[in-house]
Amino acid sequence: MTQDNSSQDNAAGQNGGGDLFNTAAGWVLFAAGLGLGLSILSGKYFHGDKPERPEKLGYVIEGAVEESGGAAAEMSMAEALNMKPAAELIAAGEKAFAKCQSCHTVDAGGANGIGPNLAGVMGGPVAAKGGFAYSAELKALGGTWDWDKMNDWLKNPKAYVAGTKMSFAGLPKVEDRAAIAMYLNAKGANLPVPTFVADAAAGAPAGDETPAGDETPAPAETPAE
Repeated sequence: MTQDNSSQDNAAGQNGGGDLFNTAAGWVLFAAGLGLGLSILSGKYFHGDKPERPEKLGYVIEGAVEESGGAAAEMSMAEALNMKPAAELIAAGEKAFAKCQSCHTVDAGGANGIGPNLAGVMGGPVAAKGGFAYSAELKALGGTWDWDKMNDWLKNPKAYVAGTKMSFAGLPKVEDRAAIAMYLNAKGANLPVPTFVADAAAGAPAGDETPAGDETPAPAETPAE
């Protein structure tokens, strides 16, 4: 009798343990299903599964370019050269040239240093300063140092002439490049400054006609290089 009761108690204990495990497993599965369902519902309700860019940003970061537009076009060298009176631009160029003095002298008769002496460089031939060993790449550029060529060179020497020995990173602002070029032009050179005339076509009233007459307007003079 005692043995039979013990066997029954063991069987009941085993069945109870199994029921407890099944109950716990059921609750775990129920909680997981509930969590998944709530996640799906919240995603549908708040559009979390399809994020959208707001029509208007909360704030604008200064200097950032909007997706629909591009950066403003840089002014031409001719426009930058005519923004200030020549004397003011030369003074600004002398101040900006301070960062070049570690490599270059600019007065007539000055010695070559890490870079060549730059007296009379504007309007002169490229890579022709006596006594300085220019790179083959700069010699191959050829031509003369006119305003546009100096502008491209000062903007980014290595991008303009790959292989140049010039280690200067360049001047990103055309106003600074124009000022230094004007300052160099005042040091033993006299290259004519190109004139700049703003595009008047956009502001001209529609239907304007050329004044009657037999004479044809003379073409504008091209600055010497």
